[in-house]
Amino acid sequence: MEINATLFGQMITFAIFVWFTMRFVWPLLEKTLKDRQDKISEGLLAAERGHKELEIAQKSAIKQIREARETAAHIVDQAHKQAYLIIEEAKATAHHERDTIVQQGRLEVEQTRREAQSKLQDEVGGLVVSITERLLKRQMNEADQAALLELKKAKTL
Repeated sequence: MEINATLFGQMITFAIFVWFTMRFVWPLLEKTLKDRQDKISEGLLAAERGHKELEIAQKSAIKQIREARETAAHIVDQAHKQAYLIIEEAKATAHHERDTIVQQGRLEVEQTRREAQSKLQDEVGGLVVSITERLLKRQMNEADQAALLELKKAKTL
């Protein structure tokens, strides 16, 4: 193989090409690769932060759901207690009203009984007066006297 000027020319051209590439092209390539590497690492860090934030958000959501359930259970318990109190109060009121109505009924019955007794006494008194008048208007015989004595004995027993 002969070394001639063409080979030296190609070697010089190659050396200039390598120098030019190392001086101007390579830094641009390195910068582009470095920027891309930084973007990728930032993306990975952001993804990792996103996963951590997602875990935190999930834990927070679970905690909030648990608290909401506890609050709902507490509200339901309070509602049950309040309903029980309302029912008990309604029962007490109903019993009181029932007792009042029964008492009023008893008073009305007693008043009606007294009125009936008074009317009956008035009627009996009227009948006694009427019978006495009739008896006084006519003469009593022995049978009438015996009937009166029997009636008197029956009342005293």
